[in-house]
Amino acid sequence: MKLHGHHHVSSLTANAERNLAFYRNILGMKLVKKTVNQDNTSNYHLFYADAKGSPGTEVTFFEIPLLAQRREGTNRIYEIGLLVSSRASLQFWLERFKAYQVEHEDIRDRNGVLVLPFQDPDGHRMSLIVDESAAPVLENGTDDVPGEHAIIGLGPATLQVRYAEPTAQVLTDVLGYTKSGHYKNGEYAVHVFQVGESGLAGEIHVEENKDLPKAREGRGSVHHIAFRVKTEEELHQWVEHIEKEGFTTSGFVDRYYFKSLYFREPNGILYELATDGPGFDIDESVEEFGKALSLPPFLEPKRKDIEAKLKPLRT
Repeated sequence: MKLHGHHHVSSLTANAERNLAFYRNILGMKLVKKTVNQDNTSNYHLFYADAKGSPGTEVTFFEIPLLAQRREGTNRIYEIGLLVSSRASLQFWLERFKAYQVEHEDIRDRNGVLVLPFQDPDGHRMSLIVDESAAPVLENGTDDVPGEHAIIGLGPATLQVRYAEPTAQVLTDVLGYTKSGHYKNGEYAVHVFQVGESGLAGEIHVEENKDLPKAREGRGSVHHIAFRVKTEEELHQWVEHIEKEGFTTSGFVDRYYFKSLYFREPNGILYELATDGPGFDIDESVEEFGKALSLPPFLEPKRKDIEAKLKPLRT
């Protein structure tokens, strides 16, 4: 039973079409699955990833039209990192953000690593982060994003909590992370945790901030973060393990493209454990990713009704 870094991150958007235009056209990520929220089939669930839809590269969005803006505060996933392979890549993205008027900050050093913070149209906080140990993945390039500068996958995720110790204890004692360092974000302490050999692709940064009220979820919020589990058999073992630790869980959940387990840590942040397979190519080829509305078999009989409720998404 070992976790292998991040599997995916799921966030909230108020406009799927605008979201698609940003993540596919500006960030150059591939729309690997156009489907619906399995718990509310009236709304889209969009998955972006690398060219193959690999675990550890996925950023997903639930569309909730007319969703109010989030309220800033603690006890939330504050920022998501995306990895690139060089400082030259950060410079490429800095110029691209200027050209497309993407809200961004300057390139800076954070805990010994170069980062370029930016926000998407919903105000979702992200940073491009240089991982010098990672080779560029040329096949992730697009017509106007060269492969050597393309996004490789997920990087460090930053949690902002009022009390760091309960979150740290779950990461280390329950999920098998180790504390690897700490740094300061202004006056606030940030604790760094790693799991296995995943490096930056599996880092969790926990910032303790007692000055803010509790956050309110809204557009631009990160809904949950999922960690990689290799097999379905291991996931069943994790269900038993986490429930023995006293947590209320979702139990084993079949999401068709992967199998899942959900639970909340003591500060209320939602964690998911998700299997690497079966994968997004279970119902369509890599070449056909994202072109048509994909539905898991248990929703397929309702396709006509589901499609009638969805606003056509120009792809």
